[in-house]
Amino acid sequence: MLIIKKLMKQYLSINNLIKVVLILFALHLNTFCSSNKKSVYNITEYGAKGDSLSVNTNQIQKAIDECTQNGGGTVLIENGIYISGTVLLKDNVTLKISENAKLIGSANPQDYKSIDTFVDATGQERGNCLIGATDATNIGIVGKGIIDGNGKAFLSKNIKQKIKELNLNQSEQKGFGANRPFLLRFVRSNSISLKNINLRQPAAWTCHFYQSNNIKVDSISIYSHAHHNNDGIDLDSSHNVIISNTNIDAGDDAICIKSTSPIPTHNVSVRNCKLKSDWGAIKFGTESMGDFYNISIKDCKIHNTKGGGIKILSVDGANIHDVNIENVSMSVVDMPIFIRLGERLRTYRDAEKQQVGSIKNISIKNITATTQNLQNSRVSSPSGIFITGTPKHKIGSITLENINITLPGCEKDLQLEPVAENETAYPEFSFFKTLPAYGLYARHIDSIQLVNLKFNSTHTEIRKDVVFDDVNKITQ
Repeated sequence: MLIIKKLMKQYLSINNLIKVVLILFALHLNTFCSSNKKSVYNITEYGAKGDSLSVNTNQIQKAIDECTQNGGGTVLIENGIYISGTVLLKDNVTLKISENAKLIGSANPQDYKSIDTFVDATGQERGNCLIGATDATNIGIVGKGIIDGNGKAFLSKNIKQKIKELNLNQSEQKGFGANRPFLLRFVRSNSISLKNINLRQPAAWTCHFYQSNNIKVDSISIYSHAHHNNDGIDLDSSHNVIISNTNIDAGDDAICIKSTSPIPTHNVSVRNCKLKSDWGAIKFGTESMGDFYNISIKDCKIHNTKGGGIKILSVDGANIHDVNIENVSMSVVDMPIFIRLGERLRTYRDAEKQQVGSIKNISIKNITATTQNLQNSRVSSPSGIFITGTPKHKIGSITLENINITLPGCEKDLQLEPVAENETAYPEFSFFKTLPAYGLYARHIDSIQLVNLKFNSTHTEIRKDVVFDDVNKITQ
């Protein structure tokens, strides 16, 4: 009996030893495989050519697809000028454009795909893009290279020339090139990072985030003047966003907070950005079905902007609240501050029409601004601040603190007229024409608090500096 027990004990010891050896071997094999796992996927390995002539859409997409299938990594574009149509980022893929490389959008509209197609506030069909993502997680675009949308290729004269080159028949010509591609478009995606990249000349918006979250944009540069509707960054029904250290020069809105669905845009931080725009530098709306809240904008510089410095607009049902804007300097800017609650109530994506929204708990402080001169102002005899609700729907609570605005005065033969209500019109300050105050005109407001406001006119001004109309409570 003792001999049997000794043999069993010896057997178990050997068996355990074998198990330990097998486990150690498996761990070693796993470590070996991990250390040899491919992490960088150079698009030239998939046949891409940086000769500025070849269209590399399929080659770039193959690199992205293999990268995500293997668990993720970096898809690298370097050493050349690469032409492409629509490519789609997938889970755990970072696209890196090296400093010595450019990715340029194809001049052929047939090379683009539409993702989550919709009709915007101007009635145009949208959805095409150069780089896109749908329902993707942990994605990014980095590097010091350039992504250029080649937007001028979509100008009418160039589209007509492309139709001739392709010898399209009448049916093929219909709508050809009408869905102008965005440069970047992220739809229902999360954990998105953009860093250091240079974004240039799209045919429509530059960077659109729709129903996406956990977004970080840092130290990127945008130049967007190739076509119409050349927005910089659009945050659309998205949340948990940080935009910092970014330089935007846009033909349309520079940073635009919007909602083309009833889902809100919230928890947004914008810091230390330099903005220039031909329409609006920091804009809420006009597409404004979903709410906007918990938004902070600090330490930004706005310059040479023709259509408004800070514009907060709820016209499609959005409830805008808990917005803090501070430490913003503006130079040569039309209408530094414009806040509008309206009753347009436009819908998007077949959503139900909203009720009229609201604006409350808005704090704007530590603002310095100089406006455009009389010759370049969109409204002859400009004003510094315009805040208006409607007779039936008043704005809630507004705080303006430490604001200093310098203006050019008014026209010599200025004739003031009643200011229109325009409740259902597109919300643009220039449509109201000349206001009765050169500093602040505020109407249809429940409560407004003013602390240390200064308005300086460099030439003759016959208007008052501040005019209130239908304001329930004024605290000064």
